[in-house]
Amino acid sequence: MSLAKQPDFLSVEAFLAGEKLSDTRHEYVDGVAYAMAGSNVNHNLISGNVYRLLGNHLANQSCTPFTAGMLLKTTQTRFRYPDVAVFCDEFAGNENYLENPVLLVEMLSHSTRQNDKGSKLTEYLALPSLREYALIEQDFVEIQVLRRRNGWRPENYYLGQSITFESVGATLTVEDIYHKVNNSDVRDWLEQ
Repeated sequence: MSLAKQPDFLSVEAFLAGEKLSDTRHEYVDGVAYAMAGSNVNHNLISGNVYRLLGNHLANQSCTPFTAGMLLKTTQTRFRYPDVAVFCDEFAGNENYLENPVLLVEMLSHSTRQNDKGSKLTEYLALPSLREYALIEQDFVEIQVLRRRNGWRPENYYLGQSITFESVGATLTVEDIYHKVNNSDVRDWLEQ
């Protein structure tokens, strides 16, 4: 009988040092670095739209949005790359990672859905600074927002609606979030 090779354990320090030099982004979970999957056109359009819309709204305020290139420390032994993260006032962390987001946004896909709605959800909701977590579908139009003030109860949004991200005082329309996205829901909406 053969045994599966266990992944090599990395210290947090070794992970952070390696991540600075790597061409591939990795998430770090309890001593193991996992390569991040690439993203498709819809994923990039949606995350770019959210980043741009929030960035325009926050231009002269104390909050700053970051794209998927900013590493987030969720626990002492876990580091993630959210698709969009907003940090306000003083950033906690260091030049390699931040720790105190008020808003996190993830684009869902077949390959990431289980992780984004599972272990990442648990980690994110445990962050004391976090006030809102948004999960955005890319293959059809649906945005789920969980808010601390509602006990993290999910609220869903669809075409024709607006979402107010209370943590940063920004109201975005679902249409603007899905601008230029090509999926059947958007095509049907545009034909009306």
